[in-house]
Amino acid sequence: MARLVTGQPRRTDGRLTKNNLCREAGVSPATMFRAKAVMAEWDAHLAEHGAVTPGEARRDAELQELRCKLADAKREITELNHRLTAAATVIAGLHHDNQLLRAEHHHAGNVTELLPRPRD
Repeated sequence: MARLVTGQPRRTDGRLTKNNLCREAGVSPATMFRAKAVMAEWDAHLAEHGAVTPGEARRDAELQELRCKLADAKREITELNHRLTAAATVIAGLHHDNQLLRAEHHHAGNVTELLPRPRD
């Protein structure tokens, strides 16, 4: 039981199950279930600490951290996509205005500024 609880199993995958407890102890499930004191201690430990091994707890914490980072990255990507769309719309409008001004300038020809008339 101590090996499973401390996360150092020798004969199992380390999950905190009664079958793994039997395998670690090297006894059959029938023998283990007749050991009422051992089973009561096992149940009390699981009730107090839960059935999560230290490795599983680290894994779960790491997964939660990665999920948070992924959610933040998705929010940032969404915001940047909105900004990109807005910038593309503004650029398209400026390009259209520029095209109109070029066409107007081309059709108007050259404009020569006249000097003011001298007064008598």
